[in-house]
Amino acid sequence: MKAASYRDELNQSTDDAAVIARAKARFDRAMQWEGEFLTAAADDIKFVVGDGTNNYQWPALMRESRLRDKRPCLTMNKVHQHWLSVVNDGKQNKPSVTIHPTSEDASYLAAQAFEKVIRHIEYISNAQAAYDKASEYQVACGVGYWRVTNEYGHDNSFDQQIFIRPVPDATQVLLDPMIKESDGSDAKFGIVYTEMAKADFIRAYPDHEDAMRDSAIGQGGGWLGDDKVRVAEYYEVREIKDTLYAIMGPNGVPKYLQRSDMTPEEIESVKDRADEYPRRSIKRREVWKYLIAGNTVLDKGIVPCKYIPIVRVIGEEMIVDGKLERKGLVRYMIDAQRMYNYNTSAQVEAIALQTKVPFVAPLGAIDGLEQYWNTANTVNHSVLPYNSADENGNPIPAPTRSQPPSSGDGYTTGMQAAAEEMRMTSGQYDAMVGAPSNETAGVAIQQRQRQGDRATYHFIDGLSKAIRFTGKILIDMIPRVLDTKRLISIMEDDGTKTRVMIDNNAQQAAVEMKKAQGEVTLILNPSVGEYDVTSDVGPSYQTQREQAFDAMQSILATNPALTQVIGDLFFKAADFPMADEMAERMQRWIPPSITGQAPSPQEQQMQQQMQQMQMQLQKMQAEALQKDEEIHSLRMRGTVDLMKVSDARVNQHLERELEARQKAIDEYRAETDRLKVLSDQFAGIAGMDQLKRQEGAIIDNRATIDGISRTI
Repeated sequence: MKAASYRDELNQSTDDAAVIARAKARFDRAMQWEGEFLTAAADDIKFVVGDGTNNYQWPALMRESRLRDKRPCLTMNKVHQHWLSVVNDGKQNKPSVTIHPTSEDASYLAAQAFEKVIRHIEYISNAQAAYDKASEYQVACGVGYWRVTNEYGHDNSFDQQIFIRPVPDATQVLLDPMIKESDGSDAKFGIVYTEMAKADFIRAYPDHEDAMRDSAIGQGGGWLGDDKVRVAEYYEVREIKDTLYAIMGPNGVPKYLQRSDMTPEEIESVKDRADEYPRRSIKRREVWKYLIAGNTVLDKGIVPCKYIPIVRVIGEEMIVDGKLERKGLVRYMIDAQRMYNYNTSAQVEAIALQTKVPFVAPLGAIDGLEQYWNTANTVNHSVLPYNSADENGNPIPAPTRSQPPSSGDGYTTGMQAAAEEMRMTSGQYDAMVGAPSNETAGVAIQQRQRQGDRATYHFIDGLSKAIRFTGKILIDMIPRVLDTKRLISIMEDDGTKTRVMIDNNAQQAAVEMKKAQGEVTLILNPSVGEYDVTSDVGPSYQTQREQAFDAMQSILATNPALTQVIGDLFFKAADFPMADEMAERMQRWIPPSITGQAPSPQEQQMQQQMQQMQMQLQKMQAEALQKDEEIHSLRMRGTVDLMKVSDARVNQHLERELEARQKAIDEYRAETDRLKVLSDQFAGIAGMDQLKRQEGAIIDNRATIDGISRTI
């Protein structure tokens, strides 16, 4: 097949042959742009993992020479500690995605639901591992990657799910050299290639064994050896002409629809009505993915996203004289580390040679005794004999050892200078990589930490931009991939559980439904509204919890009464055994009016009974007061009647009426006794003190009634 060219790249045909030619042309162009960087990046990666076994930190010629001469070739890898310090700091201050509504039909509640769905995607993908791997490459060589894919959730389902996948080797990824955005969101193509063993390739693609005989991407013969073949995932963006319509909604807010997303009825309704429905021509991005081996397309399909789903994490990148300069932390420390290794090796060599300093002796002194003196520096002889006189009896001086070399103070100074230069080039001093420092106050320690952050913050910033772009990809993919109704359970950082029901037919962007035991279900329609993404950098949730525990401990020490308000939060932030159980009990003790949580069904039932009892007591209190007034009126009237009339029939009538009134009083007394028993059963319920006071008032009224009855 003819060599790939720029003309092949400009060919927009979608048949497999044109796609393969376009992929190879773009691969070659990207390699021309990044070739020098990839070579240097491979050296950086080797350097950061260099040790005494692989000797990666020594230049090849010097290493071979010293090993051949059996001279020390030591590796004291200090770069690795500086690299770990930056990488692990990024792990502790991991950026997180924050969603913001930007359109009229979007809502803050829906934005929160989106964040929960994204956390669920990160959880099922083990995205933390992908972020960490990319961060390791970013700090080591200047760039790391991860990918966002859509796959079947599991073997027993037809539902698609979104996953965040790591890229094990950052040197096997190429993106469009014409990228202008720092996050790479404007890339027109991307390639991720791997090298598969022949047996693995045949096992994975048994119908495409002939693909190994063709020219592979970036490899003229298609083979990287006798048993390997290159397989490439090739992504490309196609710009398709479309029309955007502005359709006015019932609330006066326009809704924007692309012609490709409209039904035939909707298209017919807006046809020839440009005044009523404004429109303009646009180019819609469509991303295709091809799996290519040799000159064969093994698989292809549309990516449910308008972005190339390859996320890059940049360390430091600049264009110098039209060439790419991209690097991480290691590149600046290479010379200082080699200087340290050389001085260490030279010092060890000098000390080791002190016991091997040669002897100086007249030939006559060792004549006939060469077997002793030839092994004097390798064998510990108890006696080294020599000839003290020649054949004429003349004395011969005894052999003497030459002056041994010094202990290597210059080498020690060189090692100290090299270590200081590594600290200067990395911006990380001893206190920042774990060595003790003079700072003891919290403010001083924080100032020292911020000093180190200033030198390496661009790595955290690059990771933050990458996670923000990941959020943009997920916001675009979620409505397209999670297009079937499904329920997702999300475990929050604080241990609480929230459920999100994804329903693309829901009328609103999000609706919240609360159930018993504080359980919350959010109904989310991801296709309603538009959202923007930011990423916030901060300490991990574990670190935040420890800080919150310390802060609340200080507050409660000065104001213990707040335990009845924030006691549950205090124990929830603790990490000692049974802290969660203590928080749960404390939460039941604090009134729901403070915690904001709905009471349990049992508590709701008891509260309802208490309210009914309060209403009955209030009613009885009013009736008792009315009876009191009636009896008082009756007593007055009876007294007057007795004074004016002495007729026995009147007295009999008055006695019958008094008996009826006394019967009513007895009935109220029985009802009051029943309510007293119930009140004792619910004595632990908040607000029962008031109920007791009302009961006492009724008992007092009953005593008054009894007194009136006895008087009458």
